[in-house]
Amino acid sequence: MEEKAAAGSGLHGRRSYPAVRRLGIAVDENDLRPGALRLIRELRPQWETERVQTKLFTDGITNKLMACYVDEGMADAVLVRVYGRKTELFVDRENELKNFQVLRAHGCAPNLYCTFQNGLCYEFMHGIALGPEHVREPQIFRLIAWEMAKMHTIHTNGRLPKPSLWHKLHNYLNIVRTELTTKASNPRSCCSAFALSGPGETFAESQTDVLEQSKQRQLRLRYQEVPSLEVLEQEVAWMREYLSQLNSPVVLCHNDLLCKNIIYNEAEEHVRFIDYEYAGYNYQAFDIGNHFNEFAGVNEVDYSLCPSRDTQLEWLRHYLQAYKQLSQDDRGGEGGLVSDKELETLYVQANQFALASHFLWAFWALIQDKYSTIDFNFFRYAKLRFKQYFKIKSAVMALEMPK
Repeated sequence: MEEKAAAGSGLHGRRSYPAVRRLGIAVDENDLRPGALRLIRELRPQWETERVQTKLFTDGITNKLMACYVDEGMADAVLVRVYGRKTELFVDRENELKNFQVLRAHGCAPNLYCTFQNGLCYEFMHGIALGPEHVREPQIFRLIAWEMAKMHTIHTNGRLPKPSLWHKLHNYLNIVRTELTTKASNPRSCCSAFALSGPGETFAESQTDVLEQSKQRQLRLRYQEVPSLEVLEQEVAWMREYLSQLNSPVVLCHNDLLCKNIIYNEAEEHVRFIDYEYAGYNYQAFDIGNHFNEFAGVNEVDYSLCPSRDTQLEWLRHYLQAYKQLSQDDRGGEGGLVSDKELETLYVQANQFALASHFLWAFWALIQDKYSTIDFNFFRYAKLRFKQYFKIKSAVMALEMPK
């Protein structure tokens, strides 16, 4: 039932990390408690099963999460995270495990106790999961900027990997193209629910099953609310050509820094990031622009909450000061001094890379809409992200780099 995961180096250089315990247990995502208790019996054999309490967290929209503990204050809590259905389509679990180990080694992640067949167990971090009302507060966003800079200055021992953004965007686009399109029963037909976006088009007349015709018609009408495949492909190609020329450094990124993935410990006056499924080497400006987008929230999205130019510049100044202080490459004696040109450059880069963030999570939401069992309106979320992309694109592209 148990095996050890071999320590790896891979993209993260030659440093080896302790083997992670693997348990041959599967947890039912629709009934977490029985499987979670089986895991706890392995991880905490000294705990009396009848004393173990559980708490289900409901904020997550990718995975399901349960805390197991015997202390009322949850000081000893073990978190059991069960992967969402079909998330292997867009999450590299082996890479997630490596990133978890790297971040832990640099003091940026909790202890990882084990992996199991469809999830992992790790240390509970004390504090509050932030909301949009918190991340705008200067005393908190200074801590977030510092923690992000700390993560971004984790270096490899070897060749710097390529940014993951383009691979992810093309992978998600391909999933949307192949997994979410509805083909007519006529084998000669190559039309999809996305492609059939014109008001005068119909599904293949050879379809004889009335119920199936009705379902396809409803699906077709639904997907008229999002851009056609042709438009999606054009925008992804344009973003790759344009954004890759902005010279944003490639660093180790979180890539999913929504508010609930930030834990604030007021007593110790620090923040920590959680959930590293999408972590990996990527453009510095993407990680920042993606975080700024998340000021709008997830359940009740309101883009008027996104930080103003002045707030962004203040945030970015704190970030750049920390980044320069923490960076191993800062040997010029300048400390954390930040020039106006550096600040304005990162402002433009972050806002333009925020466009790619909208597209990435819109694709993600379309995939989740088909497969996830989590109670969340993923299709509505996809529409909101696409809409915001096209709404702000012209204004964002009008931003000019400082001379």
